Amino acid sequence: QVQLVESGGGLVQAGGSLRVSCAASGRAFSNYAMGWFRQAQAPGKEREFVAAINRRGGGTYYVDSVKGRFTISGDNAKNTVYLQMNNLQPEDTAVYFCAAAYSPGSLYDRTTYDYWGQGTQVTVSS
Repeated sequence: QVQLVESGGGLVQAGGSLRVSCAASGRAFSNYAMGWFRQAQAPGKEREFVAAINRRGGGTYYVDSVKGRFTISGDNAKNTVYLQMNNLQPEDTAVYFCAAAYSPGSLYDRTTYDYWGQGTQVTVSS
């Protein structure tokens, strides 16, 4: 089993920055990839891909709307993955979830991921 615990969410004004973290425990931190997804709290909103890091090849992937603003990174010694979010906008408001994948697959697809955290709220005021 793997436990993922997110932290670092909060309230920030538009244009501000936040860093959310995801600490993994349980199984060895030798997974295939880690990802961040978000889900806005509005009717009909699905959980959407934000960013991912391939821990085997080191590649990073982002949804177009966050490219140039968000950066995903990992610290193997701390079993932690981070999402640095700059120039936040009100449309970035959502619950942010981290996820771990142990088998290859599309990192943009939430079905690739085997374990999920409980989420951390990020709210951006205008």
